[in-house]
Amino acid sequence: MGDNVCNYISPMNRLQTMPASTLSGGVRHLEIAPEYAGQRLDNFLLRELKGAPKSLIYRILRKGEVRLNGGRVQPNHRLATGDVLRIPPVRLAEPEERPLRVPPGLAEQLQDAVLYQDREILILDKPAGLAVHKGSGLDYGVIEALRALRPEEPFLELAHRLDRETSGCLALARTPTALRSIQEAFKTGRVEKRYLALVRGYWNHGPREVNQPLRRNVLRGGERMVEVLDDGKPAQTHFRPVSLHPLASLLEARIATGRTHQIRVHAAHVGHPLAGDDKYGDADFNRTMTTECGLRRLFLHAHSLNLPLGGREIAVSAPLDAGLKAVLDCLTPANRRRA
Repeated sequence: MGDNVCNYISPMNRLQTMPASTLSGGVRHLEIAPEYAGQRLDNFLLRELKGAPKSLIYRILRKGEVRLNGGRVQPNHRLATGDVLRIPPVRLAEPEERPLRVPPGLAEQLQDAVLYQDREILILDKPAGLAVHKGSGLDYGVIEALRALRPEEPFLELAHRLDRETSGCLALARTPTALRSIQEAFKTGRVEKRYLALVRGYWNHGPREVNQPLRRNVLRGGERMVEVLDDGKPAQTHFRPVSLHPLASLLEARIATGRTHQIRVHAAHVGHPLAGDDKYGDADFNRTMTTECGLRRLFLHAHSLNLPLGGREIAVSAPLDAGLKAVLDCLTPANRRRA
């Protein structure tokens, strides 16, 4: 295979995954098409070299085997239209023995979860307990399941993430341009995400902003946690009370930053941990909420998402499911007396 220059047209023009004992072919040169302008080089290569681990991607970049317009380039460099990228032959992972078979129940659940879609974006009401992507012992998440259910989709990528335990609005991009646009909107603070969170006790703070830095991967008792620490990354959460009860209060949380477990850690930091939170919460409170109100999960739900895309504003909301509504009903004095 020679060093012919070719145009990169779509994600379908990817290297086919080959056995680990074979190479992906000879050196290739790709001219970057306009829809991939602005994308980070490492992310582009991860998609282009399907099956290649991140360690390999960074190794060939570090050794200078990948060249952009004839020169060495850093992994975080953003591509421009017309750039010519040299990609060396690499060893790719073995293909999966069989395609992912999505359980019928999950397939129906994901189909029913669609809140909004057009040619650029897909927004789901993600079920609690379902990860957004595979990893840590999971064979699949939302993105893998949707790709299996929609094989005709030429492009489908997560635009942001939600914790596995959190339900609610999750956006996926259906074009590279939409993905860059949404990610840039998140980066510049033009996306508004609002959550509903049930917390311990009676919230008597009124509207309150928690502006405390967070650091990930703090080891506590053999478990990696997120903690409020001075050397952490800036994190800002706005809490607003929705309904107040002696046992628990429903809050709306709006995040100005998107740190891991941000709402959970900030709520616990001000003395009101989330109901059903087995990582940062109050075990006695969680038991009470389970035995008295039937709560079986973390009470954190991304109930609305508002984002700019292509010169328009997309606003979507996801109602609480029946289980979470029943928990709220349980908190009213009349219902608690009957219980």
